[in-house]
Amino acid sequence: MEPLRLENVTKRFGRTTAVEGISLAVQPGELFFLLGPSGCGKTTLLRVIAGFYQPDAGRVFFGRRDVTDLAPHRRNCGMVFQNYALWPHMTVLENVAFGLAVHKVGRRERRRRAAELLDVVQMKGYASRKPTQLSGGQQQRVALARALAINPDYLLLDEPLSNLDAKLRLRMRSEITAAQRATRVTSIYVTHDQDEALTMADRLAVVRDGRVVAIGGPRALYDDPPTAWVAGFLGATSFLPGRVQARDGAAALVGAAFGLIRAARAPEGLVAGADVLVSVRPEAARLLAPGAAGPGANTFDATVRSRTFRGDTEEVHVRLGPYDLAVSARPADLAPVGPGDAARVHFPPEAVRVFPTTDGTAKDAKSAKNDGE
Repeated sequence: MEPLRLENVTKRFGRTTAVEGISLAVQPGELFFLLGPSGCGKTTLLRVIAGFYQPDAGRVFFGRRDVTDLAPHRRNCGMVFQNYALWPHMTVLENVAFGLAVHKVGRRERRRRAAELLDVVQMKGYASRKPTQLSGGQQQRVALARALAINPDYLLLDEPLSNLDAKLRLRMRSEITAAQRATRVTSIYVTHDQDEALTMADRLAVVRDGRVVAIGGPRALYDDPPTAWVAGFLGATSFLPGRVQARDGAAALVGAAFGLIRAARAPEGLVAGADVLVSVRPEAARLLAPGAAGPGANTFDATVRSRTFRGDTEEVHVRLGPYDLAVSARPADLAPVGPGDAARVHFPPEAVRVFPTTDGTAKDAKSAKNDGE
C-alpha cells in the first residue's frame, strides 16, 4: 500500500478558514497523529480525509487514487468518534458487525469477523450485552472493533479518549496501540492531548491556526522543536528571555538578567545582539544545595518558590532573577530545600534550546500548552 497524501488542502466555512494549504503524507501501517489546540483545524482535516467535508482547494489521495470527490462510504475508512456512536438497541456483537452488513457480507462471516475483533480489543465476553450495560472504556473498545471490522484501508480516530477519566485513558492508550499494531492498519488520530501524541504516535503533525507548523517523530519534535510555540505546546518548558552575546560555531552565549547561558546549539541565523528565548525542560534542570559547585556552565544562584510532590517525582519552581524555572526529578535527586530557601540550579548546555523572539513572546510560548487543554 502507498501513502495517504494531502496536497495543499484548504477548507473554509464562510469567511473562516479552518484549514489552509496543508500537505502531508501518512505512511502505510503508521499511527499518525494530528495534534493541536482546540479550534486549530485538526478535526476538520480528519473529516476532509473521511469525505464528510469537501475541500475548497487541494486534493486527497489514497495511494495513487484521487478520492477528493469520492463519497465517504466509498473510501473504506473506519471511523472512531469521540462520542462512540453505538446503536443502543443492538448488542455489542451486532454493533461490531453492522458495517459488515452494510458491505453485504454474509451473516456467518459477519459474526466470525465481529467475534475476532472483539477478541482483539479484549471484549469477547461482552458480545451479548447492550452498550448501556458497558462502561465508557468498554464502549470505546467496541467502537474501535466496529471500525476495524470492515478491514479499512485507513482508521480515523477523532479524540477517542477525551470522555474517559485519567486512569482509563492511560489504559486505553496501550490497548488502541496494541490493536493498531496487531492489524497494521494505517491510522490517523486527532487529539489535543500532548501526552497521548508523545507516547503513542509513530509520527505527528502539530497544527496551529489551520496550518501544520511541525511534523516528525515524537522524540525529535520534543527534543528539537522548530519554534518556541511548538516547544511550549509539546510538554512543559521554562522560557528565559535573553540576548545573544557571542557565537562560537554552532554554540551561543546568551546574556540573561541572572547571568550568561551557554547553549551548545543555536539556529544559524542568530547573531550577536539578537533577542532570544532560551527554553529549558524541567527534567533537564538540576536543583543543588546553596553554595554547591555546579558541574560546569549554566549553574546559577536561585530562590525556591514552591515544591510539589507528584508521586515518583517532585516539581520545584525557583526564581532566577526576575524569571521562573521549573525543575522536575525524583525526590532523592533534589537538594533538601523548601520555599523561600536559597539554592542553585544547573542545566547542561546540550539541553538548552534557543529561539528568536520573532517566534513570539515568552507569554505566547508559555500559553501554547494551555491552548490545547
